Amino acid sequence: MLKWIKQTIAVTLLSIRTIPQRLSSSIVAIVGIAGVVIVFVAVLSIAEGFRAAMTTAGSPSRVLVMRSGADSEMTSGIGGDNAVVIKQAPGLLHDGNTAVASAELYVIVDLNKRSKGTPANVPLRGVEPTAFQVRDDVKVAAGRMFQFGTNEAIVGRAASRQFSGVDLGSEFKSGQLTLKIVGMFESGGSVAETEIWADSHLLQGIYRRGNSYQSVLARLESPASFTTFKNWITTNPQLNMQVQRENDYYSAQSTTMTTLIRGIGYVIAGLMGIGAIFGAILTMYTAVASRTREIATLRALGFNTSSVLVSVLGESLSLAALGGLVGGLAAYLAFNGYQTSTMNFQTFSQVAFAFAVTPALLFQGLFYSLIMGLVGGLWPAIRAARLPIASALREL
Repeated sequence: MLKWIKQTIAVTLLSIRTIPQRLSSSIVAIVGIAGVVIVFVAVLSIAEGFRAAMTTAGSPSRVLVMRSGADSEMTSGIGGDNAVVIKQAPGLLHDGNTAVASAELYVIVDLNKRSKGTPANVPLRGVEPTAFQVRDDVKVAAGRMFQFGTNEAIVGRAASRQFSGVDLGSEFKSGQLTLKIVGMFESGGSVAETEIWADSHLLQGIYRRGNSYQSVLARLESPASFTTFKNWITTNPQLNMQVQRENDYYSAQSTTMTTLIRGIGYVIAGLMGIGAIFGAILTMYTAVASRTREIATLRALGFNTSSVLVSVLGESLSLAALGGLVGGLAAYLAFNGYQTSTMNFQTFSQVAFAFAVTPALLFQGLFYSLIMGLVGGLWPAIRAARLPIASALREL
């Protein structure tokens, strides 16, 4: 066994050291695998970025109350009198006698994307003065907070970057609504940065909503207060509401899109991977053909056939690993942090986010490249191990 290990290591290192002698064909395999990894990681980074933007918006210490049966704020509706009752529930955090809760409207306005000028549905959220107490992670980064009772508004950093017409100091119009953008806020890259915020009472009048809202976002005394709060809301005969932790709500909102994008990514990578495997097969067959005499000599000197097989696979895996590393690095440099936006099909509104090339994605890309190298090198390796020694030596 020890002899076999030594032989295998020796012939594998020899195979890897001779790669520069087959540089042109080796580069073809490396580039092919790197291209697949770039596409694979880039597409999955879209899903990861979208998921991160959605899930970072939520906190286990915040709860979202909507009408029973609603799957998003767009399909929910809460009367003003019900909103008052919700704010009386036990377990809510209070600032003096005021519940730290915000009854909110969620409507869609039309803007144009800066990059292409195409129309986009952008969320416009009507909030109450307690909104910043509820969302303690939201900060005004430029300008100032809007004044309630006026037609002022603030815009999320991502929305300001992605959409035209909502720059700081500009005036935004949509139908009968006119808003002056007086500030820009940020929330750590979460989905909230895609929104425009204004006075909920102003939006109620403009959109003829009367005394109604679509959700109530509230802050709990502690995450452990969730059960107390939920039980009181769901068993109250005055209400017909459902309660979710905010992070659970946004996690569910991201499921459809991330699953779709990941599915597309795996399909594309699979199709491209087939081509890369054939490229690796041709490269390794060329390597075996150029090393026929070398392999025959090693066999004649007593090297085991399995050692020869492992050496060819080792060369194939080395090329694949190099391709995976190059592709992963290229994907990281080209796409990580790239800002874009896409449709959230559950609210039919845009979500601005940044591509996220995470260490986990880079590891997946490298692992996928090794699989391509293994499959691509297997048949040439078997051929090398089965080379007849006598006929191969006649080529000396």
